[in-house]
Amino acid sequence: MDTVGVVVWLYVVVTILSRSHGDRNVYPSAGVLFVHVLEREYFKGEFAPYIKAVHTGDSSNDPITFNTNLRGYPDRPGWLRYIQRTPHSDGVLYGSPTAEHVGRPTIIEITAYNRRTFETARNNLVINIMGNEEFPLPFQAEFYIRNMNVEEMLASEVLGDFLGAVKNVWQPERLNAINITSALDRGGRVPLPINDLKEGVYVMVGADVPFSSCLREVETPQNQLRCSQEMEPSISCDKKFRAQFDIDWCKINLVDITKVVTVYRERPNPGPGVLPDMWGYDPPSEAMQSRDYFSDFVVTLAVPSAVAMVLFAVLGYAMCCRREGVEKRNIETPDVQLVHHGSIQKSSKELRSMSKNREISWPLSTLPVFHPVSGEVVPPLHPDNYETTSMPLMQTQTNLQNQVQIPQQQPPGKWYS
Repeated sequence: MDTVGVVVWLYVVVTILSRSHGDRNVYPSAGVLFVHVLEREYFKGEFAPYIKAVHTGDSSNDPITFNTNLRGYPDRPGWLRYIQRTPHSDGVLYGSPTAEHVGRPTIIEITAYNRRTFETARNNLVINIMGNEEFPLPFQAEFYIRNMNVEEMLASEVLGDFLGAVKNVWQPERLNAINITSALDRGGRVPLPINDLKEGVYVMVGADVPFSSCLREVETPQNQLRCSQEMEPSISCDKKFRAQFDIDWCKINLVDITKVVTVYRERPNPGPGVLPDMWGYDPPSEAMQSRDYFSDFVVTLAVPSAVAMVLFAVLGYAMCCRREGVEKRNIETPDVQLVHHGSIQKSSKELRSMSKNREISWPLSTLPVFHPVSGEVVPPLHPDNYETTSMPLMQTQTNLQNQVQIPQQQPPGKWYS
């Protein structure tokens, strides 16, 4: 391979292994929903286009998937979630950061995979969580929307329409989306792929004013009874949502955090296998000393083999070298028992020899009969030594030998001659 070929090959290998973008910084607020879209178009420029047909110049839509993780860790932070429905759709990072993450930048490593060429492109997303004086909002309501998936609800225009409908019903001065959760994360079932059914999504919003009378209608005894009977409650403001959002009013959750009693629990001291929060992950060094496994081999294989050989030798000695024999048995056995045993064997042998000579039962024509007049026993038609193997079963009177004619008794009368 010439020098130019080597350079080109190295360039292709480096290109397939990884491509890198610059870091991107975002500044979400604590207690407010954070949404960041991973656009495929942003990464498609890093991958070589695939021409389906030279004469048309039509390039294919390469499938691209994303992998997101906290830098130095295999997964994302607990508050951050990620969803991508198909390799041909954009990915979405979303979640609600809390006040404990304020002031600490969170670096998310984003790796884009081209599933056609196996190329990769990497980008770092730096999340700088800002403090929020209005956090937390005292009145929070969680709605369950049945006709939406989480990625559809995360779209800015859809979420804006929903917040606008809530603002018309609630009339707050400040209204924020706090969190969005898929119904599958709450134990929901995957819907059947018919009639364009949706998974459902929970949307939590917060406001600075008490709940409106419309939202309080679900707490009335009549509506609570209808919900217990799995019937739709009667909500006066449902028509303001029904055009676009199908809300399950029986699952609405209204929380006034000013009346919630905070329960403080003592955190147990971490054991020796749990890393404290202030420490980072320190993996073991790659320069580890080699270990000698000869002693493990001896303990694992040699010792059980030696024990098995000893047991085999003891069993062989007991089976082969400790046999008493027939002569010793007869000497130690009383004569009466030997005679009794011999008679049993002799009788058994005689019965076996007699059973060999048994034959099938003779036909009725070969059995002895009685004379009807004299009462004498008439011998059988054939003697015992008569060969019957070639004799047919049915024979005529002329073919019978040694047949004894039986005289018939004649009735008295003058016409008898």
